[in-house]
Amino acid sequence: MIQENQSSRVAPAAFERMLWRHRGESGMLIPLLQAAQDSHGYVPASAIEQISGVTGIPTAEIYGVITFYKQFRLKPLGRHIIRLCKGTACHVVGAEMIGQVIADELKVAPDETTEDGLFTYMVVACLGCCSLAPAMMVDDQTYGRLTPQTIRKVIRQYRRDAEKTKGVAAAKA
Repeated sequence: MIQENQSSRVAPAAFERMLWRHRGESGMLIPLLQAAQDSHGYVPASAIEQISGVTGIPTAEIYGVITFYKQFRLKPLGRHIIRLCKGTACHVVGAEMIGQVIADELKVAPDETTEDGLFTYMVVACLGCCSLAPAMMVDDQTYGRLTPQTIRKVIRQYRRDAEKTKGVAAAKA
């Protein structure tokens, strides 16, 4: 079975405590946004409102900071994160075409999450496995020497495993 993406989340209570501990302190916007994202997996609108309330920074300005820094997300990540390498080695051997196959198979563009919440597709500068070019990672698993066929096979296997997991959970309920 394919391993699910497990992010280290901070309890929402920890985010709440941080909000109150740093109430009115200047220069705390980025740490508060990081805490919100650690707590929720993304920065939800409710956290933006809370941060605005304790810092006095308008929500529009907070949204501007979130959209400026690539580390912040306004939507939850998918259950599995697909990272496609677009480094030089991968680019030279067809990463652009592989990226199009991934986008077509998932029906999303880079930095988007599939409608079912199963995948988030990201493009990264380098995965550090140039000898496997073109390469991608799904969660912590690396796949190299990719072809359109292997991309489809990998994605479909993750979908089948998700369906099996869903079926097992429904049977237990």
